Amino acid sequence: MERGCPGAWARAGRWERLRVKRIEGWFATRVYHARIGRGWNALNRELLVECRQVAEVDDAGRAWSRGHYPGGYTSYGSLDKVHRLSSTFMELQRLLDRHVRAYSRALEWDLGSRSLSMTDCWINIMPAGVAHGLHLHPNAVVSGTYYVRTPRGCPGLKFEDPRMSRFMASPPRRADASPASRPHVTYPAKAGQVTLFESWLRHEVAPNPVRSERISISFNYDWA
Repeated sequence: MERGCPGAWARAGRWERLRVKRIEGWFATRVYHARIGRGWNALNRELLVECRQVAEVDDAGRAWSRGHYPGGYTSYGSLDKVHRLSSTFMELQRLLDRHVRAYSRALEWDLGSRSLSMTDCWINIMPAGVAHGLHLHPNAVVSGTYYVRTPRGCPGLKFEDPRMSRFMASPPRRADASPASRPHVTYPAKAGQVTLFESWLRHEVAPNPVRSERISISFNYDWA
């Protein structure tokens, strides 16, 4: 193409504009968020009572929490299979199984002759000031949280872009960037709702800024 040929340059410019319009997204990170189902209010009333009963009698759990969950209580280090404790927790597992199946279909997993089954389930009670630092769930496939009690203003579940360690010299995102382009996204904590994610996705809960307790039940599913 010769210099001084505006028609050729214009045609080349149109071709460039068409080419850059083909921008596609790959390797999506999918987070599942839904209401647990009908009758969640009644279920949560029973779960709230039982969560507090477990915390009251779980001496080992309170001792473990003092070192690993300062100011709060979690049964993670003592009773991590509460889905086997009572019919109330068993009913919660039954409902969660349905959501995990729906999530696995959305992820287009080929489970073969095996299935996803709950392996761990534990209680978290977060009074004012308690936080849960950035972490993931090793040795699991799907993880999640079900919300039992969520006072107004309590923190949600914050996820980190799994590519963070590879950004290197990438410029920061604009303040008005779309949610899909931001390095973090937070799902609000709402009683009666469940949030599911793949277990390798790092997440955290910010310090609870309100006086009332935020109570949730976390869990893992494995492929067996």
